[in-house]
Amino acid sequence: MSPERYQRIRSVLEKRQTDLTVCLENVHKPHNVSAIVRTCDAVGIHQVHTVWEKKYQIRRGTAMGSQDWVRQTNHDNISDAMHMLKAQNMQVLVTHLSDTAVDFRDVDYTKPTAILFGQEKYGATDEAIAMADQDIVIPMMGMVQSLNVSVAAALVLYEAQRQRTIAGMYERQQLPEEECHALAFKNGYPRLYKLCMRKGLPMPRINDIGEVDADESWWREMQITKAEAEALEAS
Repeated sequence: MSPERYQRIRSVLEKRQTDLTVCLENVHKPHNVSAIVRTCDAVGIHQVHTVWEKKYQIRRGTAMGSQDWVRQTNHDNISDAMHMLKAQNMQVLVTHLSDTAVDFRDVDYTKPTAILFGQEKYGATDEAIAMADQDIVIPMMGMVQSLNVSVAAALVLYEAQRQRTIAGMYERQQLPEEECHALAFKNGYPRLYKLCMRKGLPMPRINDIGEVDADESWWREMQITKAEAEALEAS
């Protein structure tokens, strides 16, 4: 990994927002899921939550590799997801047209926030709506009453990014340093990472110029030399 790539990775990880997330409840079209994950990466979200009746594969083409940088936690049901989010003291917003709904731009996204998006055709379930703290809407001036879920997610998330940028929240590293190193190794040295996991070895640290910083015993356990590892990643 070149020093330039490592610095790029570090810059991205240092801006990750651990207290801003998205929860997708039975959003079942893979291209929508992938597009939302791509937007999450773009605004610095570290983790997304999903509730699916069956597990879907995030499409690499639509996600453009963002699935490698945004962690996904799947829940068996919406109740489990909501309890986890609320245990993290997050305000849970749900996109839902109701008498109590507010314009999505009138919410304070500098607070720990989870934004729930429901299934494409039917929206969020009654259970999810009842457990959420606030309904939000995107004002519509045309004949249709809703946007594609991935478009709606992009609008809301970029409002959150705007507010957090003004508040200086991207200038403070939220992601623990240990996790930064783990992600840098996993994505900077993918082949070496797979070998490391296969052998059950701890992930090494990465130094300031993007090199694997491991002692000789670690390399011996890997049964590969540093020079061979560099050649493997370059191939």
